[in-house]
Amino acid sequence: MGQFLDTIPFSGIIRIRDMMYSVKDPFRLDQGDVSFDAPDSVKDAMRRAIDQNRSHYLQTTGLPRLLELLADKLRHTNRIPIGSPDEVMVTTGGIHGGFIACQGLLEPGDEVIIPDPEWPPAAGNISLARGVPVPCPLHESLGWRYDLAELESKITARTRAIYLNSPHNPTGGVLTRADIEAIAALAERRGIWIISDEAYEDVVFDDAEHVSPASLPGMYDRTISLYTFSKTYAMTGLRLGYVAAKDAKLRDRMKKALFYTASNVASVVQFGGVGALEGPQSAVHAFREELRARRDMFYAGLHEVAGTVFSGAPPKGAFYAFVRIDPAWSAASARSNDSLSWKMTEYLIAEGRIGCVPGVDFGATGEGYLRFCFARDRRELAGALESMRALFSSPAERSRRAAPAPAQGS
Repeated sequence: MGQFLDTIPFSGIIRIRDMMYSVKDPFRLDQGDVSFDAPDSVKDAMRRAIDQNRSHYLQTTGLPRLLELLADKLRHTNRIPIGSPDEVMVTTGGIHGGFIACQGLLEPGDEVIIPDPEWPPAAGNISLARGVPVPCPLHESLGWRYDLAELESKITARTRAIYLNSPHNPTGGVLTRADIEAIAALAERRGIWIISDEAYEDVVFDDAEHVSPASLPGMYDRTISLYTFSKTYAMTGLRLGYVAAKDAKLRDRMKKALFYTASNVASVVQFGGVGALEGPQSAVHAFREELRARRDMFYAGLHEVAGTVFSGAPPKGAFYAFVRIDPAWSAASARSNDSLSWKMTEYLIAEGRIGCVPGVDFGATGEGYLRFCFARDRRELAGALESMRALFSSPAERSRRAAPAPAQGS
């Protein structure tokens, strides 16, 4: 296993974090983290847990009260026909949930179709279970959704599952109900599973609708649903997630992976989860409305200060601007020679103090794009936009944009 881990790559986001620590007064639009604080109901519950000495072992799958609340939430909000709280497990964040799902479901060589672009830990968790990630493009022209015929063409005799992530990181695309229904029918027809990553379920905008695949008739039998408190309740650092699955044999395998990686999730954090679910839900709506306002502010500013360099429609979900880079752009100070995404990333960090993530880090389809997180404080977003204004309106930058693009292969 030790040597096998050498084959599993780190996300480029780790490299970017290292770069950002050397930047004075950075704009941290690289981090997929909100600037909000967790609701008081979360913090109060954690304080009570500490005061009441709730610092001892818990059941491996989770605090019973938390499991009851999660089962109720999944039934009534996600419309998933949960039969018992035993069908839910608490995890140390979303990555951990994906890890135990893949460990429980996959055999060596099993293929899992994943979106391209996609959050890197999705492929990493599949590979760690000795599975094979099979990328399938999402298309900007379709609102960062699948061509469903193309998706079906990726299925082989080795396909074990389709990994869905809607709302989607990094593009913000949201699969429609018709998409989910068609993919569910495909999975049932071809006898494969769905792993549904719903981390951004509460971050949808405009006319978008979040649909849990396991809510469709018969689909709970063949779906593993992954969730996190991180985005909904601004609890990113507390590392609290959960998974739901009906199949008892699969759950038993996942429980073993959970036990041997965590024993149980931190007790005080689980009590914080109880506080989140028992407390008022007004913060969830307030967070979403503020994120929508920040999205609109950021895209309006981007169009104003860098509209000749970046383009793309505002997302329907999540909190990322996934924008296309003008292929004619170049920067003499950029160090990466083979990737437009990395050139722009390094340029913005070195010259503008602006954190971002190269689209290619999320998959081959992401080359030529850049991801910014607009969940940051408005002042930080405004500062990043003003820095872009200085970069892209300078005489030197105008000269670079006006210069003819180098010939192919030069």
